[in-house]
Amino acid sequence: MGLNLAKLGKFMKERKENAMKVAPKVVFLIRDTEGFASAISDAFLPNSSTSLRRLEDSFELSLEGYGIRDHKASGNIVHYVDDKGCYQVSVLLLQNYEPPVLACAINEVLAKIMGDKASSTPTLLAPFVLASSKLKWGSKSLSTNDRKVSVYGIQSGKETDITHGLITITEKPPSSLQIHHESLACFLHFVRVLKFPTYVLIGQRGQRSSDKSHEELEILYEIGKILADATSLQFITERITWNPTMTSRENEKPWRALYG
Repeated sequence: MGLNLAKLGKFMKERKENAMKVAPKVVFLIRDTEGFASAISDAFLPNSSTSLRRLEDSFELSLEGYGIRDHKASGNIVHYVDDKGCYQVSVLLLQNYEPPVLACAINEVLAKIMGDKASSTPTLLAPFVLASSKLKWGSKSLSTNDRKVSVYGIQSGKETDITHGLITITEKPPSSLQIHHESLACFLHFVRVLKFPTYVLIGQRGQRSSDKSHEELEILYEIGKILADATSLQFITERITWNPTMTSRENEKPWRALYG
């Protein structure tokens, strides 16, 4: 036991010493098979009215402290830096993983962002686009207005000026909300444990039986607009490279599309 504790202590010390440098505002994205996270990340550019410039980087973090040697927590990060060299916004895109690696990767990245400077913890803005089946309250899915897509917001941790502003422009999900999505559930768990000031944006897709691709693009536009206002970046819709793909069910059984 003493040896394990010593290893753990060394692991935690190294984690703090090698903290990830980020801006006070971090857009935290996790890759998904549909490509929504990548589409959001690619559409950001510095606002033309500012002096911000893009600084692209990547990261690869060891997971050996969790007993995982064949995977690393990796991804890309774009910093938006002002003319004084100060980071203003960071957009982080983490690779997706299967459980249990997923939870370890999310926890490790968050811990590296936290480092040993809890007093200046950045605010995390985390957008997710989920199928309606992944969000339940009681026995029903979240409802939405058929004429306009809805973006729900979940606040966690200390309220900041950024999260306070987002509360007023997003819908609050019911307290009985059940999340059946591994990446979002893991992310929410760890930001609560680490007490990150966080605002999660949830776009719910699959509420319209017709023109699903149009609905999904509307969700991307709406989330992008909210994030652009919160970060003072530009969200350029023409830069969205996402292309709608068939659901796995449609791919496996094409005839089912005839019957819904």
